[in-house]
Amino acid sequence: MPEETPPVTPPAASGARFPGLGCLGCAGLAFVAVVALFIQLTWDSPRDLPRAAPEEMARRAVRHSQEAYDVLGFTRTVRPGGGRIGVDARNTLDAGYCYDGGLLGLADETIDGAYRMDHDWALDDVPAGQAVPGLRRLRQRLREDGWEVSSYREGGKDGSEWSLFVQRDGGNERMSFTWYPDRRYFTGGATAPCAYDPGWTDGGGETFFPDDAARSVTPPVLGPGRL
Repeated sequence: MPEETPPVTPPAASGARFPGLGCLGCAGLAFVAVVALFIQLTWDSPRDLPRAAPEEMARRAVRHSQEAYDVLGFTRTVRPGGGRIGVDARNTLDAGYCYDGGLLGLADETIDGAYRMDHDWALDDVPAGQAVPGLRRLRQRLREDGWEVSSYREGGKDGSEWSLFVQRDGGNERMSFTWYPDRRYFTGGATAPCAYDPGWTDGGGETFFPDDAARSVTPPVLGPGRL
């Protein structure tokens, strides 16, 4: 009678000895997808800016300042121009650079041809009876209008300043207000989103300076009911 040969059991598949490899592979693919999305968001979005004339962005910043001025209850008229900082009334426009964080948000490089318009104003001889209720009223109104209050501080009896900082659209639009009780000095400011200057051409070999964008515009008179 022939000898029976026992059945041969096939060797276990290599993956069976390491059951975690399949999950690690899935996790690796998911990680790659997340990194790709992060790079896309941090690399593309800062340069996706509108092309807008300095006059347009200046009007946008001034409009925010004027709305806040009315809510604060100020009745004085502030003509364009800048006096002594911290002493005199002021009403000025300025422009600054726009920055791109780069691939990982760490480069902090300026974007050629892009500018950010700022409107700054100030009043001297502002008493507490006008500044304090005005700031509290403005804080409430801006929150109702969709602005995010990033910082708010009520000064103490030691004469420390009162301040209010707000933003919206991820910080693309910002406003700030500060009152200094010891000097009775009130400052305000509004910043418009970044935009490309239509007058600048990429590849022209010229260096871009945001001040050139601000030099072409002058702020209107700031006063009650100017909208």
